[in-house]
Amino acid sequence: MPFGKPPLGGPLGKSRSRISASGLTTFLRCKMQWFLGSKLGLSGPLNTSQILGIVIEDCFCEILMKRPKSITSFQDLKSWSHSFVEEYSKKALDRGQELWDQGIWHKDGSSWDDVELESIKFRISCGLELFLEEVENCYNAGGGPYLESFRKGDFVFEINSPAWGEEPIFPIPDKVNNFAMRKWSIEEDIEWLEGNEEVSWCEAWEIARPWVKDPRVHQPQRLFHPDGWAAGELDLVLRWDGRIRIVDIKSGNPESKFAPSLIHQLRFYSWLWRETHDGECIDGMEGWYLDGGQRVTYQAPTSKEYESMSLEFKEVHNEMQSMGEGPVAFPNVEQSDCKGEQAGCYWCGVSRDDSGIWTNPEIVESITKNLEIEVKAPFEMLQEIPSRVTVKGKFTGSWGPLPNHFSEPVLGAMLSSGQKQITIEESEPGSFPSLHDCPNGEVVIIDALPGVWRGNSRLYVDSKTKILTIEESEKYFTSIGKESSSAITRVGLLRTRANAEGFVLSIRKRNGTRIDGKPWTMLNMYIWDGSNVVEVVAFGSSINSQLESITKGQKVGLIGAEIGWRAGLPQLRIDLRNTRITIKD
Repeated sequence: MPFGKPPLGGPLGKSRSRISASGLTTFLRCKMQWFLGSKLGLSGPLNTSQILGIVIEDCFCEILMKRPKSITSFQDLKSWSHSFVEEYSKKALDRGQELWDQGIWHKDGSSWDDVELESIKFRISCGLELFLEEVENCYNAGGGPYLESFRKGDFVFEINSPAWGEEPIFPIPDKVNNFAMRKWSIEEDIEWLEGNEEVSWCEAWEIARPWVKDPRVHQPQRLFHPDGWAAGELDLVLRWDGRIRIVDIKSGNPESKFAPSLIHQLRFYSWLWRETHDGECIDGMEGWYLDGGQRVTYQAPTSKEYESMSLEFKEVHNEMQSMGEGPVAFPNVEQSDCKGEQAGCYWCGVSRDDSGIWTNPEIVESITKNLEIEVKAPFEMLQEIPSRVTVKGKFTGSWGPLPNHFSEPVLGAMLSSGQKQITIEESEPGSFPSLHDCPNGEVVIIDALPGVWRGNSRLYVDSKTKILTIEESEKYFTSIGKESSSAITRVGLLRTRANAEGFVLSIRKRNGTRIDGKPWTMLNMYIWDGSNVVEVVAFGSSINSQLESITKGQKVGLIGAEIGWRAGLPQLRIDLRNTRITIKD
């Protein structure tokens, strides 16, 4: 089963609090790159190779989903499969143009017009040659161990390899209300032979076809760790010969700067497969480099290696969660060997020592034209955004998991304190799974994150939050040498809005489809006040023409921005009914 149902029964897209293969490899290359790019979300300029990797892989996999008919030789099969290269290469080029046009910030000197159709055709052709090797091996093996089962129409795998004409399989089918999206009419039968006849080339293609991400399925097709702290999305899984081989597709070649990360990525996928398949181990790991058609193979991990990986990945995850609290200092004080030279590094190459001397200041100067910023009233420095608070009250209700504003399922509850009531919610899915198991009676919530949503105050809880009884809280405050009365903030006095001003370092707009098939739109920008950087977000109807006109390098002021939180970091949210925006060039 190459993907699973998201934990908590909801969409759970890409959580910033969960370790993934890409997050792991980034973290191993450069911790600051991971923190700024993955946890904070601060992106750099878009380049063509980022988009090429997506569109080429998608179109290559779409060709694999096709079904050959009336083919009697390997050469005919090869000619038939390569006949789609022209069409799908143009499709990839057009899709890439759309994604490129959606980008707000592009790498200097780069243009989608520089992408050559012949380069895309070459890579897709190389990918087909790699798969045809599998088809030929399957044919020479007499169809492999599953030939008879396929001919009988048995379900060989819990989730079969997707094919055009067959119904797509959704991780959460009951969330897909569109009947046309859920059902897919079968165009024609497969040409399965009968009895003891030798396997045909058409059958070999059908049997050898790997599992790939189905482009018709808008829901995440990922493996989720049973405990929710890890997830991964496989590119391709080969199963035709009775062995399980995990393959990662790369649009480049083994000489790429990112190539050393491949083994770490495949190790993570192999470990995650075992964790999600009752201890079943994979039999091989491969990287398919489409720029030249090179296959790089690795031995499957041993039992001891799996045990060490569990400890390694958990330690990495814990370290990831411990990084950062409150508004992010930028530039950071030099504390690592990274000088922005690792593959994928950009912002992490910028730093400033205690005496104020910059490293790579030209990256910031190219955007802001100035390294000094003056913030005047009514605006305040980003570091003044309130962080964690302690409140007292009694739980009066609970619900969930239900979707939050990111359409992620989180647990929620209602806290009553005096005449006030306030919503308590997980800052991210699974960040406080015991919320519904809290003590009855009056409790003290320690180190919650204050915020607001649609005009109503809200407290977010995460792994650093504690919910204790009155007696337990007294012991806790005594142990840290603090008076409980001075630590507790009255619910009615919680600060939930901020006035912020700064230069826009990065901005992007994204569109997508929710788990139930409904569209979503989100705009992210990152403002910098000279000392700290914070994420600003707007959703759906709050994204107006003024916001869409903002470009990097402009100075933006926000009056009454709602305070929210994401992975323990503050996130200012724009509500056009209450937030006023000023823009200066």
